[in-house]
Amino acid sequence: MPRRTTPFLPDQYYHFYNRGNNRQAVFFERDNYLYFLRGLKKYICNNVDIVSYCLMPTHYHILGRVKNQTSETQTSEVLKTSEVLTSKAVSLAMQKFGISYTKAINKRFERVGALFQGQFQGKPIQHYNHLLNLCVYIHANPVKDGLTAAPEDWEFSNYLEWMNPREGTLVNREFIADNFGTTEEYKNLVIQHLKTRDLPDDVRKYLQDLEK
Repeated sequence: MPRRTTPFLPDQYYHFYNRGNNRQAVFFERDNYLYFLRGLKKYICNNVDIVSYCLMPTHYHILGRVKNQTSETQTSEVLKTSEVLTSKAVSLAMQKFGISYTKAINKRFERVGALFQGQFQGKPIQHYNHLLNLCVYIHANPVKDGLTAAPEDWEFSNYLEWMNPREGTLVNREFIADNFGTTEEYKNLVIQHLKTRDLPDDVRKYLQDLEK
């Protein structure tokens, strides 16, 4: 497995994603999605604050911010060491999460071998514009792929938490209010995107690079 060169820094947003090996399914029944979400809470939420996510039959998207567990009074050298430990903790948690889920699926369906296409990907979000558009893109995925007629009809994203009908814990409501205003304003953005399929050119290129 190649060594990860991109560190996971505190307070930085990352787009975590992976797809099925040979682009095959990674979720086969409802219980698989629910097991994955339980694993997300168990392995990841201690280190990453989840902003938006969507689980699709063949892949997943998770947008989150690495938690800052350091103190302002720590020296620069201690902070640097803490950053290294945080990065290792996030990477190890994601690896354990992926292995746990793969083992469960292999046992459930009496299969062997890799489930995902290599190790998980975690790309830092470098631009504020990317961060906001990625939220919209992630929640629009089920409609764009023809799985549902509306994003609120897809059970396996946190769009319903963003809209408030569902009281889930995998969401950051402060982030929503600070960056999008009201739930109605965000809903209108998603609807507009689904009508036009329009994205800024730099965001479109970023998403196209995910497919490489």
